[in-house]
Amino acid sequence: MTRQSYIFTSESVSEGHPDKVCDRISDAVLDYLLSEDENARVACEAFATTGLVVIGGEIGLPARDGRPGGERLKDVMGRIPQIARDCIRDIGYEQEKFHWNTCHVLNFLHEQSVDIAQGVDREGAGDQGIMFGHAVDETPELMPAPILYSHAILRRLAEARKAGELPMLGPDAKSQLSIRYEDGQPVEVTQLVVSHQHLDPTLTSEDVKAIIRPYVEEVLPAGWIDGGTEWHVNPTGKFLIGGPDGDAGLTGRKIIVDTYGGAAPHGGGAFSGKDPTKVDRSAAYAARYLAKNVVAAGLARRCTLQLSYAIGVARPLSIYVDTHGTGAVDDSAIERAVSKAIDLTPRGIREHLQLSRPIYARTAAYGHFGRAPEEDGGFSWERTDLAEVLKKAV
Repeated sequence: MTRQSYIFTSESVSEGHPDKVCDRISDAVLDYLLSEDENARVACEAFATTGLVVIGGEIGLPARDGRPGGERLKDVMGRIPQIARDCIRDIGYEQEKFHWNTCHVLNFLHEQSVDIAQGVDREGAGDQGIMFGHAVDETPELMPAPILYSHAILRRLAEARKAGELPMLGPDAKSQLSIRYEDGQPVEVTQLVVSHQHLDPTLTSEDVKAIIRPYVEEVLPAGWIDGGTEWHVNPTGKFLIGGPDGDAGLTGRKIIVDTYGGAAPHGGGAFSGKDPTKVDRSAAYAARYLAKNVVAAGLARRCTLQLSYAIGVARPLSIYVDTHGTGAVDDSAIERAVSKAIDLTPRGIREHLQLSRPIYARTAAYGHFGRAPEEDGGFSWERTDLAEVLKKAV
């Protein structure tokens, strides 16, 4: 039997965390290239440290209007450093040693490898790998509560900071929630950790706690914080130096923060900076989409779904479903249903979820999952429009 009473912990990091600065830059470059051509190929990585951002990786544009792809790339390369600066400015960094207008930006992006391109151009997967999707009915968003609300705390604080309500706070922050479950449902926050950069050196940990507490209580369900909740706010005392000036950042280093907070497996591949021909990203989105629709259809209260691919091969090598003993039908029946409900080739996923759009910079912080679908196609993998199809299929 699965345990029904326990404490589980997940963490989140803000858009100003050094790794998230890099994720944002990588996804902003991806959006730019997709806005130039929906068939752009992008594998963009960023590294950030004191006063410096380095961008590298492989990109490609197809020939168009008689112009070779390599010639088209030359035209877009000059825009890349300004994209990085715009990201840093929007996040809010104007520190002496990490400022959007004065930091050095080095661009080492180059054309995509022809060896990789040939497999992708035949509509095969861009690489081998395994991808997981997960959904659970413990929140309206069908996400595990600890990661969902860890994100919600930092997102709300960032909104308040950018609106001018919290000018004493900086962009860099972390949160962590330990949530107690009874009978399989989250009921209480036992431990709450928030480390938030602050710009006023006179602020104490208690001062920062008093500043952030109303915003934390605003986003958490009523009754989850009580007299027994232990708060740990800036437990080291001061947090003045934030972002890449305090700690180097790298694209793709927060994969558990990006997904389910450790409540479900992760295939290992990062998302940010990768175009949707890369199954690391698109198939992980498809797996979440399918798992969420399984739960939304009432076929299970909890669902974990795995897909696997081989480079150059279009169809998934395997589909695995685990409903953790909560399924209304056999897991094998759900496997058969999901395999017929959507074309799980890279092209099929891109077309079904409309992933060849510039919709990715917004995913770089506060989670790729558990967000509301948007009118322009953003977070399309969070729709539950497949639920009736799956019901009928089983």
